[in-house]
Parts: sequence; structure tokens; C-alpha cells
Amino acid sequence: MTQPVLDIQQLHLSFPGFNGDVHALNNVSLQINRGEIVGLVGESGSGKSVTAMLIMRLLPTGSYCVHRGQISLLGEDVLNAREKQLRQWRGARVAMIFQEPMTALNPTRRIGLQMMDVIRHHQPISRREARAKAIALLEEMQIPDAVEVMSRYPFELSGGMRQRVMIALAFSCEPQLIIADEPTTALDVT
Repeated sequence: MTQPVLDIQQLHLSFPGFNGDVHALNNVSLQINRGEIVGLVGESGSGKSVTAMLIMRLLPTGSYCVHRGQISLLGEDVLNAREKQLRQWRGARVAMIFQEPMTALNPTRRIGLQMMDVIRHHQPISRREARAKAIALLEEMQIPDAVEVMSRYPFELSGGMRQRVMIALAFSCEPQLIIADEPTTALDVT
């Protein structure tokens, strides 16, 4: 049997609160194998986004407590990984499409520079190659005039266009796992 891309076993997580701990995840187990598409469905506040953020290790340190359980990404322990290792994994092994791209994109940097930075962080290619790859990804996301969009700031794009940029960023380094937190919420219908 092949190793799962993601393996979550008996995960229990809580957030400290003024009136005691808030138990956000209770005995969560999930396994995703290569090529599978899995959707987490649940009511608002049921822990879907918390699970996604924990897989990416993007919850603020000290804001939560994992009581027990484990998360493995391609056989490696996510919960005990060092920050340097996480930076290498994010983008290359696992990428996330955030629900609100305006908070995920840097508002002070042009789209093209952000995309090229991500690509070059994980792949040993030239600026020219990274630019060409970024333009191709934007075109794959059916963004009209991708070259022009490369020179724009996030606030200059519609919410749907920003979301398409986030999707392109997620695919840019060809990760083994893409986590999408309500990825179609802000998309334009086209």
C-alpha cells in the first residue's frame, strides 16, 4: 500500500477561553491518498478551517493546544516540524487557497512579484522563467490580459480575479496536496 499524502489520526484540539477551553476538534481522523479529492462538509464553526490551518501550521503559536493525535504529510510529522521545514513544505508539498484572498495577498506588492517570489523560492529557475510560468498560470486560470495583471496590485483586481490569482499561486509549485478553504466564494461566474 502506498503512503498517504495526508494522514490525520485522532486529532483533539482546543482553544483556551475565558470560561474554559473551547474544543474545536474532537477525534478527527482523515486520510488522503494521491489523486483523491476530498471535501470536508459541516456547519459554520465545525472546525473545517481550523483543520486546514493546522495542517498548514498557520494557527498562531500558543493560541491552541493539541491534546493528542498526529498529522503526517507524506510520512513526515507536521505538528513537530520546525519552522524552516514548514517554509520548505508550504508551496512545494502543500499549498492553500484561502477563503479571502485580500488578506492572503500582500497589498503592497504587485501580483507578478508575489507569484515570482513563490515560484523561485521552491524552484531553481531564473526570473525570466518564473515570470513566464506566472503568466502561463494566470492564463490557465482564464485571467484576461495576464501580462497586465502581473503589474497590478491586489486592490486593483476584483475579488474574483484575486481568488483566481490565489488558485494560480497554489498550483505554481505543483504541490502534492492543495487545501482549499471555500475557494469558490469570491469567484466571478465565468
